[in-house]
Amino acid sequence: MDIQEIVSNQKAFFKTQKTKNIKFRKMYLEKLKELITKNEELLYKAIEQDFGKSRFDTFTTEISFVLKDIEYYIKNLKSLSKPKKVSTNLANQIGRSLIYPEPLGCVLVIGAWNYPYQLSLSPLIAALAAGNCSILKPSEIAENTMRAMSQIINENFPPEYIYVYEGGIEETTDLLKLKFDKIFFTGSTKVGKIIYKAAAENLTPVTLELGGKSPVIVTKEANLEVSAKRIIWGKFLNAGQTCVAPDYLLVEESVQEQFLEMLRKYIKEFKYEPDSQQYTRIINKKNFQRLVQLINKDNIYFGGNYNEDKLYIEPTILTNVNWQDDVMQEEIFGPILPVISFSSFNQTMNVISELEKPLAAYLFSNNSEEKEIFKQKISFGGGCINDVIMHLSNDNLPFGGVGNSGMGNYHGRYGFETFSHLKSVLEKVTWGEPDIKYPPYSEKKLNWIKKLL
Repeated sequence: MDIQEIVSNQKAFFKTQKTKNIKFRKMYLEKLKELITKNEELLYKAIEQDFGKSRFDTFTTEISFVLKDIEYYIKNLKSLSKPKKVSTNLANQIGRSLIYPEPLGCVLVIGAWNYPYQLSLSPLIAALAAGNCSILKPSEIAENTMRAMSQIINENFPPEYIYVYEGGIEETTDLLKLKFDKIFFTGSTKVGKIIYKAAAENLTPVTLELGGKSPVIVTKEANLEVSAKRIIWGKFLNAGQTCVAPDYLLVEESVQEQFLEMLRKYIKEFKYEPDSQQYTRIINKKNFQRLVQLINKDNIYFGGNYNEDKLYIEPTILTNVNWQDDVMQEEIFGPILPVISFSSFNQTMNVISELEKPLAAYLFSNNSEEKEIFKQKISFGGGCINDVIMHLSNDNLPFGGVGNSGMGNYHGRYGFETFSHLKSVLEKVTWGEPDIKYPPYSEKKLNWIKKLL
């Protein structure tokens, strides 16, 4: 079936109003949950074929997120969909004011390859919960997971409601020529600009979940042992192929040597070896070669070994790095951690604040003043103090970027609102109508209007 025909059919199906029914939405969310659970082995196998991701990491960082999202919306869909009553100003009395969340229509979700299930299915689930018809375009880079999602959804759901469209750049380009009611994209800033430009042709609203160089700052006031353990886990999770991974480390010079030794200790303890279940390979040779070129042998403190046949890059720490080095020019998106020391916390905050706004930022410190400066001085999508990445796991926090790292957000109710239009309605009685707003005007009427408004 032609994709243009599928989109047309989705638009027609949306007009039937069936997707606005809460029972309808819940039924299909429950069906998707059942299918994911039933096909868990298929999902494990596909992602292992794509880049060697273990069952443990696949469940904890992918499937559990997706199942949790479905459960959240099933539980909260009635309250999320309910019209919200707000106060009515004096000029509109006697009346009442309500906000009605309504679905946008036919939406396009373009997923990313690094967490192919979570970053494709989670926004799709939010779109369905909000009452939309949806086209999902997973990343073709993770080819086997794309096919697994296509098999699960296209064989079990009506295409006029949900459809997975397989393909690469050509197919995505064709999709972007069509008029959608919303486009949700997760990926690089470079491609995000292309998506945004294409959407502008049809005045289509977009949510862009992009990336950037997310800093992690460690001061002498931090618990160094805990900081090292959490940073190593967050940085080398998914072999660093995580949009909110710590991209580079800024450590106070008085504790640098001690902290570097702790980082080394945890890399060894976590056993990130070529055939380890604790470690993921690089997605493809293109990304492998890009990453290898960022490893300056003169700066290696730990690691630096790699195996192209296995697409393996050893967790690598680089020291004596400066802001002008190649590794500091763009998001690394791999298992390389550059380290820059600093002597002045305030000066370092000033430097970071002048850079492009990152998707995430992290501070390790138990100093209340440093925490406050970090929160006030640095603009970022979301982040943590004394941890990394874990802010994503809280449904009550919106997830999204700012500036170059994206626009819009989702997770929990924020995902529901991202795929909804908040329609405002003022309803008034038809009796007791004052005439002060109607001609003929007078000074007396103007004085009353001034008081009312």
